[in-house]
Amino acid sequence: MALVDVIKSCLDSINQISDHIEGATLYLDGGCTESFQFLGAFPLLLQLGVRAVCSLENMSPLDSVVDWKPNFDPVRKIVVITSRLLSDAHRYILRCLSMHRGVRHCTIFTSISEIAHSAYPDSPLGPDAFHEYESLLVLDYEELVKKCETKSRQSGDTSLLENLTLEDEGWSQLGPIEESISQIEARPSPRDLDQDNSVGCMEDVGQKLVVSVHHFPMILCPFSPRVFILPSEGAVAEAYLSTEHEDSLSPGLPPLSTGLPPDGDDIPPGATLTAHFLYHLATKMDLKMEIFSFGNLSKTVGKILTDMSSLYDVGRRKRSAGLLLIDRTLDLHTPCCHGDSLVDRIFSSLPRRERTTSSTHIKGSQTQPKHRYGNLHRRPLDVQIPLGKILCEEDSSRDNIRLLESIEAFLCGWNSGSSDAQIVDLVNLSAKLHSEKSPQSEIELLSGSFVAMENFHGTPYLETILDRRMKDGTILVKKWLQETLRREKMTVNVKMRPGFATKSDLQPMIKALTKSQSCLLRNKGIIQLAAATLFTLDEFHSSRWDVFTSAEKILSVSAGDTSQSLAAQIGDLINKSALVGSHEQKNGKMEPSEGLLSFQDALLLTIMGYILAGENFPTSGSGGPFSWQEEHMLKEAIVDAVLENPAIAKLKFLDGLTEELEANINKIKSEEAKEDSLDQLKLDEFDDDQWGNWGDEDADDNNNNTNKEHVYGDMQLKLELRDRVDNLFKVLHKLSSLKRRNIPLREGALAVDNDFSGDPSTSKGLLYKLLTRVLGKYEVPGLDYHSSTVGRLFKSGFGRFGLGQAKPSLADQNVILVFVVGGINGLEVREAQEALSESGRPDIELIIGGTTLLTPDDMFDLLLGNSSYI
Repeated sequence: MALVDVIKSCLDSINQISDHIEGATLYLDGGCTESFQFLGAFPLLLQLGVRAVCSLENMSPLDSVVDWKPNFDPVRKIVVITSRLLSDAHRYILRCLSMHRGVRHCTIFTSISEIAHSAYPDSPLGPDAFHEYESLLVLDYEELVKKCETKSRQSGDTSLLENLTLEDEGWSQLGPIEESISQIEARPSPRDLDQDNSVGCMEDVGQKLVVSVHHFPMILCPFSPRVFILPSEGAVAEAYLSTEHEDSLSPGLPPLSTGLPPDGDDIPPGATLTAHFLYHLATKMDLKMEIFSFGNLSKTVGKILTDMSSLYDVGRRKRSAGLLLIDRTLDLHTPCCHGDSLVDRIFSSLPRRERTTSSTHIKGSQTQPKHRYGNLHRRPLDVQIPLGKILCEEDSSRDNIRLLESIEAFLCGWNSGSSDAQIVDLVNLSAKLHSEKSPQSEIELLSGSFVAMENFHGTPYLETILDRRMKDGTILVKKWLQETLRREKMTVNVKMRPGFATKSDLQPMIKALTKSQSCLLRNKGIIQLAAATLFTLDEFHSSRWDVFTSAEKILSVSAGDTSQSLAAQIGDLINKSALVGSHEQKNGKMEPSEGLLSFQDALLLTIMGYILAGENFPTSGSGGPFSWQEEHMLKEAIVDAVLENPAIAKLKFLDGLTEELEANINKIKSEEAKEDSLDQLKLDEFDDDQWGNWGDEDADDNNNNTNKEHVYGDMQLKLELRDRVDNLFKVLHKLSSLKRRNIPLREGALAVDNDFSGDPSTSKGLLYKLLTRVLGKYEVPGLDYHSSTVGRLFKSGFGRFGLGQAKPSLADQNVILVFVVGGINGLEVREAQEALSESGRPDIELIIGGTTLLTPDDMFDLLLGNSSYI
């Protein structure tokens, strides 16, 4: 029987739509672009006959460049693949159609199923969502065309719009869609210079547009054939997982598992979309799921999945598999930790691609639908590997200039038929490339990305490093580089120690492989991975990670001692970060130096400290794990830190206070400077007049009144700040009550297995503990099994006759899919593989998935940042 392979299933799905995409201009939204990037699907798309692959959100008149070639006919067919709801993608699809006025066929593939569209809250589409949207799109398109033609006839002169730059047409100036369509029409293309083609284009406008909508569920980001996450800009990852109430922490996290099931109207859209995604994923891979859930929201997802399976899977023979759904909120400590994982370090250190959609894009739109729940803004998964930084070193500047000149020549050739204005843009680009003052342009041109299909002699890079610790992973990367150099018959004169991999070891080998363009292209996979590893070995990133690891170790040891010890350690971290912030502010720096933690870092460690305190001192205080005196000390430390360093405290719980805090610190500084100058002046005057200001009562009264006003203003600010800090500690109290309020954690081995040695490598997360017990066939309190309709019939009806169906065990399945609702990190993937290895069951195929890839910075954003409910 064939092994389960997520990547193969995704590529097979693309092959199945080959008839639709052949000869078409393909538009991908941000989520699909991210997915296809990890899949390495772009070469396959071109093999299947796609004319061009373009961005749906950032479309441009240059997208029709394929028409400029004489051997191509004008664009007649457009295919759009979107990971969003049709209602959210509608404005972009309309804009796309308006740009290609000769299009006769528009095929739309969406990763959201027809039933999910109708079940989504406030959805404008009903049960027959796809057919409804086809009709609505045609009507809207025809209406917009008529409006634009009317405006064009009324104005009579569109030459004024011809000089618009590409930036003026971009999303930064996004307005009503009718206006943008008229702008696009005003820009002439080279084809418009041919009178016959112009007439043909006018005839195409009068023809009826044919629209078809289909479901394409396999939009995901695979790290390996058995590890995947959802694209950050897709509807499923952005959908709310909880509504704002006392048991919720963030819209991006499930609520606490208090045992109270949500009402039908309170089911968050993220649960519905996740259930539909998993159902169609299993269908594509030909799997029949036995569903188990651990946590409240996972139970809701499991129920939706069970109902769908009962309706649509009757009589179908499939391979049996187990699905284990887990709520992220049952273990918030593990994703907050800086664990020993090369993948986690890479994704925490490297910069990310900017989102294709942002608030500025939506701001000016009148067609953007408004949903009751809104959407999360998750960080893109596509990291930007700084290849340009390596190529821009002094000793390789010549080779770098040659490579940049080649890229520039390619761009000039690609735009050879462009207008004069575009040629000017290329000249400016050339100046930027050769200017020493703009290294960022070079880095952007030469930034790399991860592709799951890249391999070394059949060994996929990403799959291999997923379960590697930092040291093991860097040594493996070094070994791959050495073997690549031998294959390329290159030598590097660098002394290397066996068993170690340092920055000085990797950098010369990377530079040697990038000296020629042909070598760079042949070995781009290992070069990009090595460059990413090199970036994490940089002193700034590695020292910061090590400081975090040391601090987490101290907190873990203190949690095994007393609450006083743990509170003192947290307070010490906050005070040190305040001193660092004050020192950096005086020096004019906005980021902490190497090896030092910022105030935000200290707050993240405070979160971890409160989670540990709640597990070990649940009854220390009335509202939290610490006594009143200990918590008061922590609050005052945070208040003082914010007052002294307002610039580093631009956090959500201080919204509206930032300007007042900055004004306060500036006033204090000016008064201190004034006092120093007055003291010096008084000393000078005292030498001339030893009586000074004796008898000047009016001056003293004025000074007293000013001081009273100053004290009153300071008191008001401090009172407001203390109220904000109290709200912050309410969130910390909620985090400390995770063990007490999450019913599945109250009893059993999952709740008591704590390690106070301080060694992060010996402390395992919930996923490891849960899989260990499940694969060992131990009873797990809180683990629910979702029976199918037939199973419930046996249990309730035939059970009285002794024909009841025994509850299946997850360990009996040869295929197990674990999906963490809310997200996973690289450390958990490694621990899950360890649990499988220790179980002695090599026959089990373990697939791991999650809503997103979580880093410690992402967790801070979800708990205390812009994506939180604070």
